[in-house]
Amino acid sequence: MQEYYFNKNEIYYRKNEFLPNRLTLVFVHGVSGSSSAWLPYEKIFENKYNVLTYDIRGHGLSKKYPKYADYKIENFAKDLHNLVTHLNISKFVLISNSFGGLVALEYIKNWSESVIANIFTSPEIYFYKNFFTKIVSFILNILVTILSLFSFSLRPHGRIDYKKYAGSTDWSIKRNLTDMANTTLHVHFFTLRQSFTHNQECSTENIKSPTLIIHGQKDSMVPLKNAVVLSEKIENSELVTVPNIDHNTVHNAVKEMSEAIESFIKKKNLIE
Repeated sequence: MQEYYFNKNEIYYRKNEFLPNRLTLVFVHGVSGSSSAWLPYEKIFENKYNVLTYDIRGHGLSKKYPKYADYKIENFAKDLHNLVTHLNISKFVLISNSFGGLVALEYIKNWSESVIANIFTSPEIYFYKNFFTKIVSFILNILVTILSLFSFSLRPHGRIDYKKYAGSTDWSIKRNLTDMANTTLHVHFFTLRQSFTHNQECSTENIKSPTLIIHGQKDSMVPLKNAVVLSEKIENSELVTVPNIDHNTVHNAVKEMSEAIESFIKKKNLIE
């Protein structure tokens, strides 16, 4: 895997040597994370598939933007479209984690013809408002309003080595504070707020290609029932639940997730 920047340092990405007639996997990470979350998967898949991982805007080594509006889901999806267009990727499997699932939905809404299959892992998708989501949304509104009054450093801070946080839970203070410090409070809460405002429900209507949803049974941030509803709304989809794993499937269930991804690819005959 080699490191690159696209469009004057705006998007940091990693890829292996793309070979013809080989399936391409594109990975999208979640809030306050970075492409380093996918490092174990790069090692597992890079010798078999074309692999692309990247830092979404405001995260990792990609460009930070100063305003809340800069972090609309539509902008994240356009970044992805611009990147795959730049790399001449016409068809690929879109693999997204947590908040990345919203980016995937928005991308599919506009450019579904390029996505031959979808894989959502712990998708941060809420189909209904319960007491918890209403409270969180209210708090995020206040935080975003306050943070918008102040400027912040737009310098990219780097990427987190998640090996140091192996086995950490949803509410690991150490990992979450490290993530926030690396991303900055502004970008963290600007991005997180978008996940409670995006019109997610209608976006599922655009999904026609084979879909795999992987979700931890003990997810305390996005309950498993959300993944069940998502699976019911998408035709030609299947749901794989991972026992004893919370929202951190990407970090704590590498074996289970990589095996599920590989099995799905073979089952759906995605390899040419």
